Amino acid sequence: MRKSASSLASISKQARAVRALTLLVSLPGIVCFSSQNAAHAADLVVRYDQSQLLRLPRPASEIIIGNPSIADVAMQGGNLLVVTGKTFGITNIIALDADRNVIQDQRVMVERDDASVVNLHKGSTRFTYSCTPNCEPNLTIGDDKSFFDTVAKHNAEKTKFSEGSADGGGAAAQ
Repeated sequence: MRKSASSLASISKQARAVRALTLLVSLPGIVCFSSQNAAHAADLVVRYDQSQLLRLPRPASEIIIGNPSIADVAMQGGNLLVVTGKTFGITNIIALDADRNVIQDQRVMVERDDASVVNLHKGSTRFTYSCTPNCEPNLTIGDDKSFFDTVAKHNAEKTKFSEGSADGGGAAAQ
């Protein structure tokens, strides 16, 4: 009986050692994976559906966007860029001068602003709301398709209505 208790204790120690070794072996992969997506000090972090200003050291004549579906850029004057986050991800912006010399190659990370966002999960579907302070549906990639389509439709109608009233009447005058 004493021998089997000692054997069990030895097996238990071995099992703990194997678990610890497995964790140590898998941990660098986890750390490496998460550090690939982490923002670096030199990154321009832009929130989804928001804009950031990027001031260049000298005027640019051409702007190249690595992935235009992630971020959009508008030039304001020669050396001020407005970078808008269109979807989640990482891309870069290259600014060239008139002689096609690189002024700046800027990595841009678009992430979501979780400060006032609430996600409602029903099974495998997600519904996103912005709560500022009242919760309203938010158009977010990855939400339930019918919810997303409904919110997109309402946003388009609201935008059309706003554009109509901005041009001197349009939809607002009707």
